[in-house]
Amino acid sequence: MPEPQSIESPSPDSGRQRLWHALWHPGASQRIVAGLLALVGFAAVVQLRANHQDNTYAGYRESELIEVLNGLSGTTQRIQAEIARLQDSKSRLEDETSAEQAALQQTEGEVDTLSILAGLVPVTGPGIRITITEKTGPVDIDSMLDTIQELRAAGAEAMQINGTVRVVAQTSFEDGTGGILVDGTLVRSPYVIDVIGEPHTLAGSLTFPEGPKSQLEDDGATVTTEERQSIDITATHANERPQYAQSGTGG
Repeated sequence: MPEPQSIESPSPDSGRQRLWHALWHPGASQRIVAGLLALVGFAAVVQLRANHQDNTYAGYRESELIEVLNGLSGTTQRIQAEIARLQDSKSRLEDETSAEQAALQQTEGEVDTLSILAGLVPVTGPGIRITITEKTGPVDIDSMLDTIQELRAAGAEAMQINGTVRVVAQTSFEDGTGGILVDGTLVRSPYVIDVIGEPHTLAGSLTFPEGPKSQLEDDGATVTTEERQSIDITATHANERPQYAQSGTGG
């Protein structure tokens, strides 16, 4: 009969060798377990830090917490007061700017109006063109003055004669050789008067009984009136500086 083989028990040295071999040469399952343990450890550290941050005031006494809250409340009130002050300043500045802008626009409008009335600037607008042509005799100076006055009364805002002389409040009319002297400038027939204003009203101011048109026709002239949607008045009046008059205090 064959002799039974004896099974030798592993020596302690061979067990340690397998352990070292497993540590230095881990298998796939060991590596997965190691990774999971690392993630668990990282999560634990993050949670501990979060708990530490959330418990910043955990060690404060009640009186200390009340003091902290009072300080925060006071800071909030000061910030709100500063915001209100800045908003009030902003509103006040906007109101002042609006008022200044309105005053500036009003002043500019008044300057433009006075410049037009004084004949200092060219103007364009609706109006009429009157053509007065001498036929059987010269136009009387009074007839021309009445024509200008009636046009002013009807709302004429600007006038020029023969495209060269601007008619303003202080314009003078005199008899001249072969024509009429308007502010010292000789104008001859046909006299073309361009007028800016409401066309229908201006035209009506000449045609009433014994009005300017009748007077001019009695002088031996023909008168034609043409209403226009746009008339250009290019002649301007020199702005003369007063020699004697000075601004007063109004007292």
